[in-house]
Amino acid sequence: MKRILTALTALTVLAPGLARAASLPDLWAARIKCTVAVEYVTETELERRPTIAYGTVVDSNGTIILPSSAIDPRISPKQIKDFKVYLPGNPDGSPAQYLGRDAFTGWHFVRAGSAVRDQLVPVTKFAADGPSREAAMADEVWGIGLRNKDEDFMPYILQSHVALVQSLPQRTAIAQQEVAGPGLPVFDRDGRFVGLGLSSFGQTFLEFSGSERGGAPVMLVNVEESSAFLVAAEVLPYLGRIPSNVAGRPLPWLGAFGLEPMDREVGAFLKLESQSGAVISEVLEGSPAEKAGLKARDIILGVDGKPLPRFRPDRVVVDYVDRLFTSRAPGDVVTLSILRGSQRMEVKATLEDEPKLVREADRAYFDKIGFTAREFVYGDAIARHAKAGQLNGVVAHLVKPNSPADIAGLRPDDWIKEIDGIEIGDFQSAVTKLTSIQGDPLRAETVFLVSRGSDTAVLRIKLR
Repeated sequence: MKRILTALTALTVLAPGLARAASLPDLWAARIKCTVAVEYVTETELERRPTIAYGTVVDSNGTIILPSSAIDPRISPKQIKDFKVYLPGNPDGSPAQYLGRDAFTGWHFVRAGSAVRDQLVPVTKFAADGPSREAAMADEVWGIGLRNKDEDFMPYILQSHVALVQSLPQRTAIAQQEVAGPGLPVFDRDGRFVGLGLSSFGQTFLEFSGSERGGAPVMLVNVEESSAFLVAAEVLPYLGRIPSNVAGRPLPWLGAFGLEPMDREVGAFLKLESQSGAVISEVLEGSPAEKAGLKARDIILGVDGKPLPRFRPDRVVVDYVDRLFTSRAPGDVVTLSILRGSQRMEVKATLEDEPKLVREADRAYFDKIGFTAREFVYGDAIARHAKAGQLNGVVAHLVKPNSPADIAGLRPDDWIKEIDGIEIGDFQSAVTKLTSIQGDPLRAETVFLVSRGSDTAVLRIKLR
């Protein structure tokens, strides 16, 4: 892999400009102590799958932040376990605790055990006193990467210059080449913390071959290193947003679904070229948005008296508006400046705690049948255009290959409405029924009535 050397060699070979800074080897040695590798296991009904992510230490209690992409958002917190923290260059892991995900920042928080806390240094120690200058074009920056587990997470240095700083919607610096691993810190040439590595931006190339005319575009993504990083001002104020539970609740919710950027031609017609707008595609049933009187096709122009800034590309406004709401708390009142047709108006909405998410839904595995039943939640009803107030039936979360359920044609995400001709009222009634079936050695088959998209089917599952 390009530019990967041991720390001290890299300082000489890769960063001659950095070598002019005072005591750079000492700066390096201190700053790798705010980086760690985190390993955890995802335990499903069929396997235990280890995953590695990289994180940054943010306080003296051994709290670590991992990027949003470190854990699959569809995975239940109950399925991730056996967290371990590895120090750079050390093959031995130390137990750690998963604290949860913060909806606003997207970060996952993990706490290292007491055995290694005294060997960790918070990245805040290297932040500038008072407001820090934002990384600017042509600034020399360097960051840290970690090798894989089979190389004992050996740290190495990456160096580049800032090419662009842009609001996406958070202030994001883009370097000329990779400058840090995702979730790992970036520093200026004097060792000050200037940002946090993001997931890599894809780069498009043309691929040519002797059997093709012309070239075919190929998107390549570097999952180990990134040229993009959040600037320090987008990181430091939010390091204290440690979730109070693994579900990350409370989760503020408006229920204005499928936001889209306002079309530029519409903006020009309305003389709104100097700002952005977000168009509501759907107002969810029973949501705070519905209670406030919002309607599909309303255009959000401002929140709490402040117009939405102008963003490029246009789609960035959707993330910006989402962040405005997730930064609040249930019970907060937000005032939305909207355009409905040609009429401007102010609408007040009181945010609520979001309904149970799929990742929080109860689940139960039935080996004899060969599938996992999952609780039917609000999001399932919305996706299936069903009544949100009638959360009946269960969802097939996992179907074991070659099991009776698989052979009968059951598929993941099938909505099971009836079992043996009996309508399923809720998750617990489904568990009671399925437990009875599983425990009956004489049972030859069970019959499911399932909904899949717009189709309904009767599945006869042979148990013997």
